[in-house]
Amino acid sequence: MSSNESDRLDAALLRQVGVILLGGVLGLLSSTMVAVGLDLLAAEFDASLAVMGWASTGFLLAVTVAIPFTTWAVDRFGGRRMWLAGLVLFAAASLGAGLAWDAGSLIAFRVVQGFGAGILDPLVLILLARAAGPARAGRVMGLMGVVLSLGPVVGPVFGGAVLERLDWPWMFHLGIAIAAVVFALSLRVLPADPPRDAARALPRLDVIGLALIGPGVAALVLAASQAAEHHAFIAWQTLLPLAAGAVLLALYAVRALRPGAEPLIDLRLFASRGFSGSVAIMGMTGVVMYASLVGLPLYYQDVHASGVLTAGLLVAPFGIGGTISMPLAGWISDRIGSRSLARAGAVVLLACALALTRLDADTPIAWPVAAALVMGLASGFVSAPVMGSLYRTLPASQVAQGSSVLYTLNQLGGSIGIAVVALILETAADPVRGFQGMYWFLTATLATVLAATWLLPGRTDIPAPETARSAA
Repeated sequence: MSSNESDRLDAALLRQVGVILLGGVLGLLSSTMVAVGLDLLAAEFDASLAVMGWASTGFLLAVTVAIPFTTWAVDRFGGRRMWLAGLVLFAAASLGAGLAWDAGSLIAFRVVQGFGAGILDPLVLILLARAAGPARAGRVMGLMGVVLSLGPVVGPVFGGAVLERLDWPWMFHLGIAIAAVVFALSLRVLPADPPRDAARALPRLDVIGLALIGPGVAALVLAASQAAEHHAFIAWQTLLPLAAGAVLLALYAVRALRPGAEPLIDLRLFASRGFSGSVAIMGMTGVVMYASLVGLPLYYQDVHASGVLTAGLLVAPFGIGGTISMPLAGWISDRIGSRSLARAGAVVLLACALALTRLDADTPIAWPVAAALVMGLASGFVSAPVMGSLYRTLPASQVAQGSSVLYTLNQLGGSIGIAVVALILETAADPVRGFQGMYWFLTATLATVLAATWLLPGRTDIPAPETARSAA
């Protein structure tokens, strides 16, 4: 292959990556912009904040339920077709949400919007992994990490700016515009799905498995949400969905492990230590990221009397740090492996969390801001190599299932992190002790992340470029 051909291939890959990442922004912006506007929406529709909160909770539950279905649908209909269908569904639901006439209609359209996002979100990982191949997985997943880092931070700031100058429907109308642009660009740059081998049987939808795993994971997310809302894990509103989720997932596991079963998600994937380590770390980093993004703004507001917009801007260094480090970490991991980088990042994260347990009312704002920046930089050296390692350890036929598990556990981890932070802050004797307790919790979580890095593949497990091209 000549250098000119290689350059053209790299340019084509960059175009694909750019379009896919722009589509990946939709779900993150939609969820975080609406969260910052819940008070305004409650006043607009004369509804309680608890009722209007279902505009966010319903969205998240729909995303969770849609992810396992997407895993099957990609193999059945193709990644490009499902991507375009997800964009159309998301845009249509956004239009409906912008035209909502009461709280119930808004919540219903948000649920449909969540199903669209539940198709798009795992497809971001699937399409990126297929476009990059094993040899470039770290670099491309590093770019994906930029979206994951900036989305939750930029969303509230962007949402606040929109609501200050425009009416609330524009939170949803902007999503229509972005989806339309991504749809048009996807038609141009995403390659057509490869023709299906006529001799290969079409994948069968595991309807019973879908009915068990989707609601099962959604019930766990609901339990975490209820724990945050009621400030207690020992409450029937929390325990009931927790028990239901545990039972449904146990039934799915028993059914999926039967001889001859063709489950929606093959639990034998976890027999690979690299895969198990990757998804476990991404689940726990979801806990850390969302807990930090919820807890730090509250610290600035409650202890330093900062305004909402100021608090959001003070948290921005966390996302900026990840944006800087993730592409670099992904590029390095393609050369030296995931284990060393992720371990170094986990050590720095652990040290920062331990230092933040010393926060008090007299701590200058510059210290937590600097710590958030360092934590963001360190998180990039964990997340990008870990996501890259996932796709190096899976054969191409299992990329869709692996993406589904990774994204689901990351979302579940985020829900758990938010619930635990809310519980710690609510039950603490005073705000300062609450924030110190929050960082002790994150210190324990990051110690577990550090231990799990020993499961990741090292330098010798990286496929050579020639081998990767042959496999592709």
